[in-house]
Amino acid sequence: MPTQGDQMENDYLPGIYRQFQERFPDVAEAQGALARTIRDRNPFDEKTDRLIKLAMAIGAEAQGAVRSNVRKALQHGATPDEIHAVALAAITTCGFPTAIAALGWIEEVTEAV
Repeated sequence: MPTQGDQMENDYLPGIYRQFQERFPDVAEAQGALARTIRDRNPFDEKTDRLIKLAMAIGAEAQGAVRSNVRKALQHGATPDEIHAVALAAITTCGFPTAIAALGWIEEVTEAV
């Protein structure tokens, strides 16, 4: 069952994801159910969960996922300093260009909030 936090997280969805949901509703629902199942069984609070997902998105150079997880991390109480720390940690594991790109995406999201 969706919570108020889920609604806040769904207030902004990129157009491509909305198109995906409309064109493939069964796949979107199955993916959402899998994500909820994984989230429900992990031991982390929402903020930590989002910071972990942010780190993975940075490593994958997934701009949309970085932006999404920054928004969601902020909604769950992460500070801009914590979010920046995740991106800075990526310098030594993912490379300087990857981390710098992520910092740019992060800045665009945090400035808009």
